[in-house]
Amino acid sequence: MKIGFIGLGKLGLPVALAAENAGHDVRGFDISPDVKKILETRKLPYVEADAVELLKQTRIKWGEPDELARWADLVFVAVQTPHQPEYEGVTRLTDERADFDYGYLRGAVLSVKDAKLIVVISTVLPGTIEFSFFNSNFPELEISRDRLLYNPSFIAMGTTIPDFRNPEFVLIGTDGAHPGPLREFYGTIHGTPIFVTTVKTAELTKVAYNTFISLKIVFANTMMEICEKTGADVDDLVDALSLANRRVISPTYMRGGMGDGGGCHPRDNIALSWLSRELGLSYDLFGALMEAREAQTEWLADLIQEETGEIEIMGKAYKPETALTVGSPATLLANILTERGVEFTHTDPYE
Repeated sequence: MKIGFIGLGKLGLPVALAAENAGHDVRGFDISPDVKKILETRKLPYVEADAVELLKQTRIKWGEPDELARWADLVFVAVQTPHQPEYEGVTRLTDERADFDYGYLRGAVLSVKDAKLIVVISTVLPGTIEFSFFNSNFPELEISRDRLLYNPSFIAMGTTIPDFRNPEFVLIGTDGAHPGPLREFYGTIHGTPIFVTTVKTAELTKVAYNTFISLKIVFANTMMEICEKTGADVDDLVDALSLANRRVISPTYMRGGMGDGGGCHPRDNIALSWLSRELGLSYDLFGALMEAREAQTEWLADLIQEETGEIEIMGKAYKPETALTVGSPATLLANILTERGVEFTHTDPYE
């Protein structure tokens, strides 16, 4: 198939490389000149499993959006829906909440609005696609419902390609567009089940997935604090709970340690906290998760201050084996220690 990509960043480029490796003819575009340089030099400035090897042999062509719209069978839109810096989870939680910024997404979709089939994979809150593209709120962006699918990716930065090739499931949201071409595309990648639902349900499922991971981490860290204060062993506790795979689900993310992080989870909780207030929910669980994350980091800072000698925080990234620091709980910890006037060194192997 002829596959176009609008957005070749840390999500779009690895997925594009995996699609090309599966035999598809891939062309892409990104507003950043740095991305074009990556394709030209074949050098990746971040850590991503399998990407370096695929980048060395890639034949992905650069194409302007209007060209991609005319040429492609499917155009994937993989652009950011960012938050302001204060909502990334590396500083203290503010009293205010905010939705994502959809300016980049609207511009990207507008650039290929005449494509045969547009597939949006960016993270959005429920109702965003409806509001932005299926009615007259933005007349210049209005797109027929039969030409746009919502298909969020369930991947982790650093393992985007393996996760894309072997996902837990594939989610497709449609309010009229036939999912057949997208099903055909995924059939060349894997045999994983595909779940089709409405666009709004798919939008909410994506952020529900990410914030449920946050819930698991907050729970594990709460158990860690109880264990520290009672003498129980948190590693044995979560290992035991992980055996209850009929009710407690999987052991993944069920370890005591640092808080949740990354470019998605803290900000997704803040966005859903904003939505909770907008909808007048009976309880803002997502804001509470972020408050717990900050309080648990405060507790870690307390433990550090009890120690004597030199203090070193090892690692600035939000998880091992990556250089990505967005949403890093280590950065939040460092900021809290700095706020308290504690002297420490902060090192990272990727610096």
